[in-house]
Amino acid sequence: MGTKHHSSDPVSDPKKRRKVGFSKVDEGFQPNDCIKIYMVSRQEEVGSPESFPVEPVDLSPFFEEDGKIYGYQGLKITIWISSISFQAYADISFESTSDAGKGVTDLKTSLQNIFADNLVETKDDFLKTFSTESNYIKSMISNGKTIHQNTPSDLEVIRVEGTSMGLLYCRLVPLVLLLVDGSNPIDVTDPDWEVYLLLEKKPDESLKLVGFAALYRFFHYPDTQRLRLGQILVLPPYQRKGYGGHLFETLTNMAVSENIHDLSIEEPLDSLQHIRSCIDIPRLLALQAIQPSLDSTVLRLKQQNLEKQTETGKFTPPGSAIEEARKALKMNRKQFVQCWEILVYVKLGGEERYMGNFRRVVMERIRGDVIGRDSGGAGKRVIEVPTEYDEDASFVMFRTGGGDEGKEVEMEEQDLSKQEEQLQKLVDERIQAIKLVANKVC
Repeated sequence: MGTKHHSSDPVSDPKKRRKVGFSKVDEGFQPNDCIKIYMVSRQEEVGSPESFPVEPVDLSPFFEEDGKIYGYQGLKITIWISSISFQAYADISFESTSDAGKGVTDLKTSLQNIFADNLVETKDDFLKTFSTESNYIKSMISNGKTIHQNTPSDLEVIRVEGTSMGLLYCRLVPLVLLLVDGSNPIDVTDPDWEVYLLLEKKPDESLKLVGFAALYRFFHYPDTQRLRLGQILVLPPYQRKGYGGHLFETLTNMAVSENIHDLSIEEPLDSLQHIRSCIDIPRLLALQAIQPSLDSTVLRLKQQNLEKQTETGKFTPPGSAIEEARKALKMNRKQFVQCWEILVYVKLGGEERYMGNFRRVVMERIRGDVIGRDSGGAGKRVIEVPTEYDEDASFVMFRTGGGDEGKEVEMEEQDLSKQEEQLQKLVDERIQAIKLVANKVC
């Protein structure tokens, strides 16, 4: 009978005991931490300190389901965008890859979610675009329409139309996605979308695209049109130089000259709202038709002591003033109400003795917008719901109580205190914004 062979047991042998451990979990990392983006106007700028850095918004929506990159060690992605042809090239480098339970992110697919066909395969091909597509913008505007609206001599605004509009906008989409939070591309197949380019004319007759805007033109009953600004963007190298103001003012002048019913903005950022107000306030101060209503409101604020009154009364602009501003300046109601508070502040001269009354008026207006104008009226609330048919005359009314007609919604004292604190914060922010505009235009 053969002897059974016994192998050494590493578990029983202390010197050869197995070491048990866990592999490191791949926690991934945020795309913004490893991606650098630059705009370049010459091939010599690619990879040089002359490249202009672009600070993108959150890139996570373009990567994986949870917005992270997985499976890479030492990953660096450098992207160059040509300000001549608006094509891009991505230089991707990393030390190694490994699947630690989350897979390995497909970087090419993720980047194509942003750049689509604008992403050039090789660096050499990207460098060649600076010569092969040096006249790209000129070719796209060959059939465009120049908008002459008191634009400075070195700037030109052109509306691109037809096929050229669609092709050019597709090149500009990545900039919209990278720089405008929560943005979506417009439908270039819809003929009611219009794209306007702000161009800088160089001494050598070349043109530089400085910024662009996309507007939607729709019918207003019975026989006019409305314009709504969907997107406006100044390219990173030209920001904070007044170009956005030039472009928006041109669009406003165009709306007046074409007798558009009004011009509105779809969800304006605070920075755009500031620019718009700085343009509109001088125009409103020069509009004689609204001055009697404005002077009357200011006089009441100077004569009354609202801090001792339970109700402030009505200090919003009258309908006649709103209509005068719309007819003369193509300003919609929402923007006029925003400007009305600034006009009142300017007319009060910023004098401290009137600021208590002014703050009370702003507070009551914001309270009405946030909580509801009729929140205390037998449980009813009115919420404005703008529509394309008529954004000034649409609303929804509902009852705040679940049972009896006059039942009110009771709030805990702690909730009321928190609500009041939040309202005070909104008022502080609004008054600060008012002062910024007033100081700039006056």
